[in-house]
Amino acid sequence: MWLLSNYPRPVPPPAQGTGDAAGRVALLTDLIEYPMQEPPTSNARQRDVYSVSRLNREARALLEGGLPLLWVEGEISNLARPSSGHLYFTLKDEQAQVRCALFRMNALRLGFAPENGAQVLARARVSLYEARGEFQLIVEHLEPAGEGALRRAFELLKQRLAAEGLFDEAHKKPLPALPRQIGILTSPTGAALRDILTTLRRRFPALPVLIYPIPVQGAGAAQKIAAMLRTANARAECDVLALARGGGSLEDLWAFNEEAVARAIYASPIPVVTGIGHEIDFTIADFAADRRAPTPTAAAELISPDRSEWFERLTRLENRMWQAAQRRLGHLQQALHNLQKRLQHPGRRLRDQAQRLDGLEQRLHHARRVALRHAHARLAELAARLHTQTPLHRLRQAQSQLAYHGQRLRAAAQRLVEQRRAGLQTLTRALDAVSPLATLARGYAIVRLAAAPNVLRNARDAAPGDTVHARLAQGSLICKVERTLGE
Repeated sequence: MWLLSNYPRPVPPPAQGTGDAAGRVALLTDLIEYPMQEPPTSNARQRDVYSVSRLNREARALLEGGLPLLWVEGEISNLARPSSGHLYFTLKDEQAQVRCALFRMNALRLGFAPENGAQVLARARVSLYEARGEFQLIVEHLEPAGEGALRRAFELLKQRLAAEGLFDEAHKKPLPALPRQIGILTSPTGAALRDILTTLRRRFPALPVLIYPIPVQGAGAAQKIAAMLRTANARAECDVLALARGGGSLEDLWAFNEEAVARAIYASPIPVVTGIGHEIDFTIADFAADRRAPTPTAAAELISPDRSEWFERLTRLENRMWQAAQRRLGHLQQALHNLQKRLQHPGRRLRDQAQRLDGLEQRLHHARRVALRHAHARLAELAARLHTQTPLHRLRQAQSQLAYHGQRLRAAAQRLVEQRRAGLQTLTRALDAVSPLATLARGYAIVRLAAAPNVLRNARDAAPGDTVHARLAQGSLICKVERTLGE
């Protein structure tokens, strides 16, 4: 396939979008508006000739692969409902229109009946009907345009707050069984307030009610509702709060789908019950509340006790209390009767006590005599045991043993002395045999210089004129050396 830049045609505008898909769509548009011509020098065998079916098939592939699933808003016209159950229509605005097909399975899931002239929002894929070469949208979902935008905003906010934990059941607070006072947050002129007051008057007329007026729709209503919730919690006048309004469209109820209201309900330490719209209406406030009622009347029934049930309960309690009192009274009467039977005349009781005293006195004398006999017997037994184990007997035994051991000790000491004396004599003789004194007794002497303690063994160790000491067997001599003689 050839694209010649020298064709005499205007240059198409650049393709809008990013990526290859947008470029392919722009190229397809360019080819449709400016058909290709064979270059003058081309050969017929090099031509790539497209059939119509091939062209439509490839154009369809380019459209379906080049554009993602998208949302398109427009007005329905030329609506057709064949027996197959599919829907065919045209979406248009002031300047253009596009054919659309909504197949049966998707059409069955619609929550409304499409009509000509209705402004709708379609979620669709871009395609091309090959048989006629018509550009079209394959619609997967269809919803009214105004409400559809609100629905998308509702779902996005619901998912985000749920992810933060604002709707968790663990955060829900229980409702009081018998509140001291209840607070109603609603429009003071709306029918919802009349329905709530009528229900409360019917169920429990004595229950005090405090009304906190709020706008239930319009600009700034959500901020005022959130501020009034904070005010009610700051004043702490009620045990439970009811947030209510009557039915309406999604736009009418939108103030209760605002994030500010949901966060104020979540932060409320006082339990909050919602009764907004009808049974099929759900708002963000319903998910954040501690309890959700389908209608304002149902909300009043949730927060108020039922007078008939309380009367019935009080009646049951009264009967139980009366029966308990009767049983208690019967028990007391029976106890009183028993005490009366046991009650005796003081004189008779005194006689009985005197007789009992005499008996106790006799038992005491008898016990004392028995105890005295036992004591005498015990004393005799202890005296006999003491006599057998008197210290004098043991002392005589000890003296006898002492005399015996004294004799043995003296004999042993004498033997030991004799043994030591014999040993000493032996040692004395041995000592005398080697003692210098014995040598001196035989006529020898021990000579040493007066100036030195050393014993003289050689005459050369002394010089003439030295003074020497001579130790004899009996006494000593101090001598002066006149001369020395060597061997």
